[in-house]
Amino acid sequence: MGPIDYVIIEFPGNGMTGEGLPLLVDLVDRGIVRILDLTFVRKDLDGTVTAMEIADMDGDGKLDLAVFEGVASGMLDEGDLAEAAAVLEPGNSAGVIVYENLWAAPFATALRRGGARMVASGRIPMDAVLEALEATETDAV
Repeated sequence: MGPIDYVIIEFPGNGMTGEGLPLLVDLVDRGIVRILDLTFVRKDLDGTVTAMEIADMDGDGKLDLAVFEGVASGMLDEGDLAEAAAVLEPGNSAGVIVYENLWAAPFATALRRGGARMVASGRIPMDAVLEALEATETDAV
């Protein structure tokens, strides 16, 4: 198996447009990632958290996420969804995606076969990357 990651994507004002869905489907179709879990939660203005069904997000009468309907590995539980909702602002919703990085599976397998093991991993927040790039550009001028 490749490394397993998760993302929580917040949609302000519950404004899910479905614009990113074709790109997610493309990543799956090209064998770059495998979606293990996909669920949605909403946090009402009073703080109440509700799990949401896969739905027609762009209002065209078709289930935009039908290709992912029933995708559930069992890794996400109610506690995970509560933690995901805790990072949401009231009045917003979020998609929670757990995915396997298929592109890395052969690499990870080879490393494990050779006795290597992952001792740390992380992700640099996009804001920090953009800030560093802007600082580099400013220094270059």
